[in-house]
Amino acid sequence: MLWTIFLLLNGLLILVLLYSTRRRQKNEPPLDKGLIPWLGHALEFGKDAAKFLARMKEKHGDIFTVCVAGHYVTVLLDPNSFDAIINDTVFLDFTRARNQLLKRIFSLQLPSIKPTAERKWMEWHFHGLHLSKLNSSMNIHLQNLLLGDQTGFGPSEWRQDGLFSLCYSLLFRAGYLTLFERKDNTATVYKEFRKFDNLLTKLARRSLKQGERETANSSRERLWELLSPSWLSGESEPGSWQHSYHHFLQEEGVDAEMQKRASLLQLWTTQCNAGPAAFWLLGFLLTHPEAMEAVKSEIRCLTLQDTSLQHPPINSLEAHSTPVFDSVLSETLRLTAAVMINREVVQDKILRMANGKEYHLRQGDRVCLFPFLSPQMDPEIHQDPQIFKYDRFLNEDITVKDKFYKKEKRLKYYTLPWGAGKNICVGKEFAVTAIKQFVFLLLTHLDMEMCDPEAKLPPVNPSRYGFGMLQPDGDLQVRYRLKMPQHKM
Repeated sequence: MLWTIFLLLNGLLILVLLYSTRRRQKNEPPLDKGLIPWLGHALEFGKDAAKFLARMKEKHGDIFTVCVAGHYVTVLLDPNSFDAIINDTVFLDFTRARNQLLKRIFSLQLPSIKPTAERKWMEWHFHGLHLSKLNSSMNIHLQNLLLGDQTGFGPSEWRQDGLFSLCYSLLFRAGYLTLFERKDNTATVYKEFRKFDNLLTKLARRSLKQGERETANSSRERLWELLSPSWLSGESEPGSWQHSYHHFLQEEGVDAEMQKRASLLQLWTTQCNAGPAAFWLLGFLLTHPEAMEAVKSEIRCLTLQDTSLQHPPINSLEAHSTPVFDSVLSETLRLTAAVMINREVVQDKILRMANGKEYHLRQGDRVCLFPFLSPQMDPEIHQDPQIFKYDRFLNEDITVKDKFYKKEKRLKYYTLPWGAGKNICVGKEFAVTAIKQFVFLLLTHLDMEMCDPEAKLPPVNPSRYGFGMLQPDGDLQVRYRLKMPQHKM
């Protein structure tokens, strides 16, 4: 016992010594270790990463290194220099950090799968003809769920709900039916998923309390069972998305238990962002009447041009130009998409910045890009970045605006809600189409308004920074009803 205590104390002493001896070397970024040995800035980073990194940017500039729970993380906030990180596959690696998160959050280990093979499989299903089939299926499920949920309610009868709950529920269930093709347990899966997702950031940061740990483990295990391959019950066709995914895992040598756990990873990856994105988009429209009228006007023009859009199915919506809606979506994502792009330094690297400066990055450190802070909330790039402007991404002639500048240099990256480079989100087009279909259906089939006309959107949950779309800390109460047949939008 004494020997064990001695070893623990000795290990702790070594960690403290390692921490205290770290010094900024020549040509390295500014170093900020914080006041607490080893832990460094971990608490502040986990509580509100955007607020913390904004403070560090104000203090140190566009590049700095901070200590976070024993790791040294170099944060780069100059979008003109992002390519030096995004395109480097020799000195930087993302697989080890990703695998650590998969194990921590999903209890999942996929050491035999090569990222290139996995991405190739995903591109096969989320591009081309397969994507069109998924979009068509998603559209049908959205219509059936939206109109089916109104069964028993008259055209003049108002219903009340939280907008976030409404958006997340409908888009999640439609996405689950599209990809997993299970009709018998949709509501149960959604309920368990929400419990699991609410604790996901704490799972990632290992900050669960005892009761929360039991809830997270219980929901995770329940979801593994609920997501078991549907063809075992004879419900899924051999050519389905889920069947193809498990076949891919088998070919890559993944055992049956890990295949089951991988289904939860895919469920979270494909369904965690669309619902929150639709909530923010509709929330901005409801709280900005001018933007709502501009989107409705565009939809009216579309339905006049193509009468097939007035009635289900609306598959041809994808073929129509919707610059106003696209601008609203881009502005929504600019304000609420908060991904972090992380890499591990596997060899000492010289980082060459766009301004000509060079910085040495140490092997074993990590590099982090946080596009939410810059470029998305950078006032030099986007004027009044805290304010929602539905036409921010529109030119005067109602074409897409894609020219933005920093330090008089045109930016390649002026918003990055989907990541960038070879690791950009493969399911981007599927998600965008689903959001567009969903909003189109709501605005054409429902009358919707805020219960309190003076209400404002709830603040964001600051713990979700770094995990894709932000989620609200609260909800926006709305009431809605089916449109009268003769009622025009």
